[in-house]
Amino acid sequence: MKNIQNLLFYCLISFSVFNISAQNKAYVLHSPDQRLKLEINQADKLSFTVSDDKGLVVTASEISLQLADGSALATGDKIRKVTRSEVNQSVPSPFYKKASVQENYRQLRLAYKDYAVVFRAYNDGVAYRFETSKKNDFIVEDEIADFQFEKDVPLFAAYIRPREKGKSIQFEKQFFNSFENIYTHASLSTFSPDSLLLLPLMADAGQGRKVLFTEVNLESYPGMYLNHRKGALQLSGVFAPYPKKEVQGAHNMLQMLVEERENYIAKVSGQKIFPWRVLGVFDNDAEILNSDLVYQLADESRVNDISWIKPGKVAWDWWNTWNISGVDFVSGVNTETYQYYIDFAASQGIEYVILDEGWAVNLQADLMQVVPEIDMKAIIKHAEDKGVGIILWAGYYAFARDMENICRHYRDMGVKGFKIDFMDRDDQLMTDFIYKASEVCARYHMLVDFHGMYKPTGLQRTYPNVLNFEGVFGLEQMKWSSQDMVLYDVTFPFIRMFAGPVDYTQGAMRNAIKANFKPIFTEPMSQGTRCRQLAQYVVYESPLNMLCDNPTNYLKEPLCTRFIAQIPTVWDETVTLSGEVSKYITIARRKGDVWYAGGLTDWQARDLEIDFSFLPAGTYELEIFRDGINADKVAMDFKHEKRNIQSGEKLKVHLAPGGGFAVRIARV
Repeated sequence: MKNIQNLLFYCLISFSVFNISAQNKAYVLHSPDQRLKLEINQADKLSFTVSDDKGLVVTASEISLQLADGSALATGDKIRKVTRSEVNQSVPSPFYKKASVQENYRQLRLAYKDYAVVFRAYNDGVAYRFETSKKNDFIVEDEIADFQFEKDVPLFAAYIRPREKGKSIQFEKQFFNSFENIYTHASLSTFSPDSLLLLPLMADAGQGRKVLFTEVNLESYPGMYLNHRKGALQLSGVFAPYPKKEVQGAHNMLQMLVEERENYIAKVSGQKIFPWRVLGVFDNDAEILNSDLVYQLADESRVNDISWIKPGKVAWDWWNTWNISGVDFVSGVNTETYQYYIDFAASQGIEYVILDEGWAVNLQADLMQVVPEIDMKAIIKHAEDKGVGIILWAGYYAFARDMENICRHYRDMGVKGFKIDFMDRDDQLMTDFIYKASEVCARYHMLVDFHGMYKPTGLQRTYPNVLNFEGVFGLEQMKWSSQDMVLYDVTFPFIRMFAGPVDYTQGAMRNAIKANFKPIFTEPMSQGTRCRQLAQYVVYESPLNMLCDNPTNYLKEPLCTRFIAQIPTVWDETVTLSGEVSKYITIARRKGDVWYAGGLTDWQARDLEIDFSFLPAGTYELEIFRDGINADKVAMDFKHEKRNIQSGEKLKVHLAPGGGFAVRIARV
């Protein structure tokens, strides 16, 4: 009898505690390693707070969906069910920076009448998303995604320029952009309320900690920008409204421009899974470089057979303006030039050659019309005979208007993929296109490289045939810009690369110190040293990686060209050695039994130490390219050497201003 009474007493206490929790609607979710704490609270509004073992990260941040019928999700509705779960498993990750990813998170799902809000806590970040189970389709008028800070934190943010001839630019004009912007490092309060800030965005949470904001699974929904609201220590989500009227571009006929928009952001099905809103939380900068948070959150592959997908390098024509020399034909967009590129690729073991802008008739937006100087069948046949694949550049509108026929036609001819360009938007219609293009290309066994494109949001896992994305202020800018590329080179890997691979297009053989650089469109050069260009093939993640310079220049530099050509583009293992945003990076990656390591510095000369303790025990041959003794005066000066090392050994390397180093390590 006494035991029964005790049981009833404990049940009553448990029931009371449950009721208090239900009334307060307060829930706590910890990361698997207990470092991160996610607190979810709902009274009239649903909000969350994130902290770690060093203190607060974001506080009382409101989230909700505002619907066109006047209702709102997550604003005081009754929570009907709370479900907790935990996952810890290894998942294969082909075409990535490691062969497998350890997927480990704790999840809390708050179920309401016809929708749910799902929260996850990983060891290096947290995420949330909405899921709906409504009977009918509905319209999302707006989404509230606020990120509240306790103080005026420093940001690293890329933004669309807010002013035009002294006047503020409306958000509408900012929604049309190429997503290629440099980073501004300043306190939150200094960012203009007129500016849309691009994702990913970095905030400094103090004590060495960094917070990265991005989104994952951006399917049939507009992309999120962040905006600093005047007078608030807060970043708020902003979304491009749904296009009401589109017109073909007059200046660029390959674009579709939005002339008029609706007063809502998305039309969605009743049963809809919304994008993840993601906060990566890191104790130090170096940890960011090896995070798998975006990959873990991304939807699983929708391509059953991936055996045909072949990552690799590309001999690229556009950056070097087809400026080959020492040949007996006029170079340019013609059959002879591309056969020369193919011969070069074959001689170096380079997997692909791209036919960039110019092969299709200009001002027609029709990819079935090939310029008369190009014999496409002859080029493809020559490439097949040499074991090289052909990739075609395609403007957005030309591809979108007839993608099924285009993919079928060029697949049958033997083309391996497309570089699709000039989307320059991320509203719902454009994100619909991105998924459709990825799916259609997958059905026809076509690779995809998206240019003129927003940041990756996990699509590379869902459609593994999508190997690369631009959304980066890449080396192409050096054809016309004098921006500080060296500073950018050691900034974006900690921010933009958090979201996924970058089509930065490195590999310049004409290199210049800071004082000697100038933009030249037809004979471009890079800022910084030759070894910096080599190191970027190790440091930057690019499963489809360009060699931007022309074959003539590469053939004059056989030592560097051989080294670049052999570097893998996907990896079995990645180890971050050291790094600090906007200062320097060192990273090591393994493919099979061979390791590579690379390092970059800013304009400050730097002595770095490579600690080879990541190597299994044994003796290794190390091949190293390092800045030459005169690289501070002649950027193309480098030193190449080979030597044996032991696991655990340390090697000091001097980097010139704007310098770098690259090493290959193979067991003896």
